[in-house]
Formats: sequence, C-alpha cells, structure tokens
Amino acid sequence: MSPAREVRRPAVAGRFYPGEAEPLDREVRGFLNAAGHEAGPLVRARMVMVPHAGYRYSGAIAGQTSRAVRPRARAVVLCPNHTGLGERRAVSPARAWQLPGGDVRCDDELRALLVEHAGLVPDDAAHAREHAIEVQLPFLRATAPDGAFAAVCLAGLSLDECLRLGEGIAVAVRAASAPDREEILLVASTDMSHYVPSEVARRQDALALDRVQALDPEGLYETVQRRHISMCGYIPATVAIVAARALGATSAEIVRYGNSGETSGDLASVVGYAGAWLA
Repeated sequence: MSPAREVRRPAVAGRFYPGEAEPLDREVRGFLNAAGHEAGPLVRARMVMVPHAGYRYSGAIAGQTSRAVRPRARAVVLCPNHTGLGERRAVSPARAWQLPGGDVRCDDELRALLVEHAGLVPDDAAHAREHAIEVQLPFLRATAPDGAFAAVCLAGLSLDECLRLGEGIAVAVRAASAPDREEILLVASTDMSHYVPSEVARRQDALALDRVQALDPEGLYETVQRRHISMCGYIPATVAIVAARALGATSAEIVRYGNSGETSGDLASVVGYAGAWLA
C-alpha cells in the first residue's frame, strides 16, 4: 500500500480534456447540453457505464449518458488499471482530486465503508497516473457541484472475485448514512474494443453490450473473455452491474454507441465507446 497524497494531482489535464478551467467547463457543458439530443425525464439510475477516452472522441457519449440520469450527490467511480501500478483493488486515499477550476472532494464515509465491506485497499499508486476516473470527474462536478466520490481502480480479478466485490460494494452503499444512501451513483468507466476495424468493433461490442442490457454480469465477463473482446473496463463494469442489481436495478438501456473513427476518419483501426444506464 502506497502512502496517501493529500490531493491527487491531474494526470491527463491538457491532453484528454482542456487543461484550463473555463475551456473545460465550456466543453463539458456543451456535451451535457448538446443540440439534437433532447433530454427526456431523468432516469433514477443506480449505475451508469461511460467511456474514458479523450473528450474529442468520447465526450459526446459521456455527456449524453450523464444527461440522461438524475444527478446524485455521491458516487462510487470504478475503473480498470491501465498502468499496472499499485494494488489490484485500490480505493484512492486522497482527500480530494484536483481539476482545472477546483477540486472534487473524496467521500470519507464511503471510502471507509468500501474498505470494511468490500475489502478494498487504500492505495495511491494505482490512481496516480490512471486517467479512467479523472476524465469522469468534470461531468460529475458539472451535474453535482457539491458532490463527493470514492475512486476504485481494479485489475486482474476473477469472475468470483468480481461477484463478491460487487456484493460488498452494495453492502457498503446500503450502510451509508441515511438518507444519502439513495444519492449514491455507481459509475463504471470503460472503453469497448480497441484498435480493430469499425465493423469488427461494432459486432464484438454488441455481444458485450447485450449482456450489459440484460443485467448479466457473469455473461459480460465470460463473453469478453471467451470472444477476446478488448473491452478494457469489463472488470469494473462486471462489479458495478453486480452491485447495481443487488441495490435493486431491474432495467438497463444502451444510450449510445460509437467509435473513434467517427472523429478521426480512420475506420480501419478504432476504439469503441458506449454509454449505458441501469435503474
């Protein structure tokens, strides 16, 4: 376990998203209020699944998904470990995460409950250079300016470990201070297929997204592994679906799917992106 930082510094500001406060706020609010995507009644979601690429590629999907659900004051944000650093089940021990324009506060109570009930380990190293939670925070800050979150980075878990961890997270959420337990949103940060032709990505990703829409965490985990789908965050997505079901989720919707080729023009090698909610 690494020593805690008081404030976790940005790792990808100026690269994945604007590095200055005003351009970042303008871009995020543009994604949240994009013309052509009329917002209907807000979904009382237990969980959202959102992409974590640079905003020019996946910001529109993240914004459309965030716009579809009722804002929550508290969140557990789960991501894969892209760097290979730190613990396999790491919760950030920082007091806050710094962003251009102001910090986003970490939820001390939620973190303690996740350690107690889900066996997570406070560890800074897994989070220090990881981008997949950082890029979600401007959207959380825009929709819930006074909100707080717990950051969870996961790597190398078996299906059985995912199932037990998801159940533990649900216990932690149920143990949170009333009435705020109803204000806790699960956020699974993941991209879909990586560096394959657009049609291959669409076909492969549809198999995984079918399992998300069916609220089938075992099926998602097994489909990704069996079909060799390069969905980087299938472990946090599996865990989050288990927790969402345990907390009462009974329906799901894929909000939008796309890929990097829609921006770059290169359809021969794309990364897939999807947004979804479970309620």
